Amino acid sequence: MKRTFITFYSSKVLLCVFFTLFTTTFLIAQPAQRLIEVSIAPDHDNWTYKTGEKVKFFVEVAKKDVLLKNVELRYEISEDMMPARESKTITLKDGKATIDAGTMKTSGFLRCLAYAKYEGRNYEGRATAGFDPEKIQPTTTLPADFIEFWENAKAENAKIPLDPVTTLLPDRCTDKVNVYQVGIQNYRYGGRIYGTLCVPTAPGKYPAVLKVPGAGIRPYGADVATAAKGVIILEIGIHGIPINMPNNVYTELDRGALSGYQVSNLDNRDEYYYKRVYLGCVRAVDYIFSMPQFDGKNVVVNGGSQGGALSIVTAGLDSRIKGLAAFYPALADLTGYVNGRAGGWPHMFRNADKKDPAIAKKIENSKYYDVVNFARQIKVPGFYSFGYNDMVCPPTSTYSAYNVITAPKELFLVEETAHWTYPEQWDVCWKWIFDKLK
Repeated sequence: MKRTFITFYSSKVLLCVFFTLFTTTFLIAQPAQRLIEVSIAPDHDNWTYKTGEKVKFFVEVAKKDVLLKNVELRYEISEDMMPARESKTITLKDGKATIDAGTMKTSGFLRCLAYAKYEGRNYEGRATAGFDPEKIQPTTTLPADFIEFWENAKAENAKIPLDPVTTLLPDRCTDKVNVYQVGIQNYRYGGRIYGTLCVPTAPGKYPAVLKVPGAGIRPYGADVATAAKGVIILEIGIHGIPINMPNNVYTELDRGALSGYQVSNLDNRDEYYYKRVYLGCVRAVDYIFSMPQFDGKNVVVNGGSQGGALSIVTAGLDSRIKGLAAFYPALADLTGYVNGRAGGWPHMFRNADKKDPAIAKKIENSKYYDVVNFARQIKVPGFYSFGYNDMVCPPTSTYSAYNVITAPKELFLVEETAHWTYPEQWDVCWKWIFDKLK
């Protein structure tokens, strides 16, 4: 059953959850306020319309909450991530304007981007109207051998011993939580994935949370605050490198050997970069189930962006997962662009020619890794949260995955958010996770 949360909480709640949120490494903070604010909102409070219904956008440009007079504004109206259907420059005599943006004949999103120029600097605002978003269906298709492909891959990977290596990290431990770096074999003999493991020190059996990462190459901290509440936390990286090296090492890998990993080997279905990543998430679950401190049954997976994608993938691949929490999942409906609409991050087919045989092969291979096709497999409850203004993981793509999920699901929709979250979203998310772990 779909439930949409639109309630916002007081500043007291924000303070209560701040410390937990601070330890969540894939959290993307709310943007800081700027000197000039370009505020945009559609004329429906919930930002949602029926197809064929017209939308107006209200724009205001202010400094210190005072509307600016005679400010120059350029605006664009476009469907989600598509070329502008209208672009115009106007002067706001009293600091505000109403823009007639028209409508959409099919389900999707219509976005207004506005750029105000003040004292030689540009300031941006955006708002996005959703048209029957619950009716959006994916453009990608499910390969006939999708399940067979992944069952065979998991079976082959399971033949490789876990061979766990754990290293205590004393400087991160507390009196209530021990923190380790853990490495386990994955994908090939000698190949490994690494993560930060937090385990309560008190004797007993505990449920677990597998935290999967957003995009990038970086070290990982330790979520001791959550673990202290009586939960095992395993937060993995995906690149097969230790999680506690000097920062410059990750920077050099990001700009060098691992640059563009998101599309590496996509021309080969069996060698695409994310095959090892997806299997590594399952191996992380294997490791949790091998732990003597684990309660043997309760594990939830969560993450945002790439981590949102990996949460869905893990739940779709592994029946041991009891629930998932995913924020603005990436890698969803990757073929959107070759079908004339937005596709998911990393936007790999945005300017692609689908008639090119090499591109056509990559398109077919992408279907084995598209989050939509893992979403179709989910059988456990899930918590999801995203917004309309996201241009990293566009709402057309996230709804493409969300709408095919037939398992119980709860959506905390915060329309005005882009690729970031309010603290209130995480408050609701963690409450949901702990309810499932009980």
